[in-house]
Amino acid sequence: MPWVFTEHGAIQAANVLNSPRAVEMGIYVVRAFVKLRELLASNRELARRFEQLVAHDQALGVILSAIRKLMPPPPEPPKNRPIGFTADLEEKS
Repeated sequence: MPWVFTEHGAIQAANVLNSPRAVEMGIYVVRAFVKLRELLASNRELARRFEQLVAHDQALGVILSAIRKLMPPPPEPPKNRPIGFTADLEEKS
């Protein structure tokens, strides 16, 4: 689930909250969405590159997942002796 509002969610939140600040922020968000949509519609090259970027990110995720599966697990850390004097004569390191 996304953690952001769409323009419709911003309008709904502004209507539910019904405070002057919420309405102002709702209008601000909707205007930003409209501006972004106009920019993408007017610039097809930008829209194509944006789609490529999304596909590229997904491909990188698949590649990194495959690399992680091929990597050996990290080595166990060496067993450290306790600090200080011990009289355990049978355990020699």
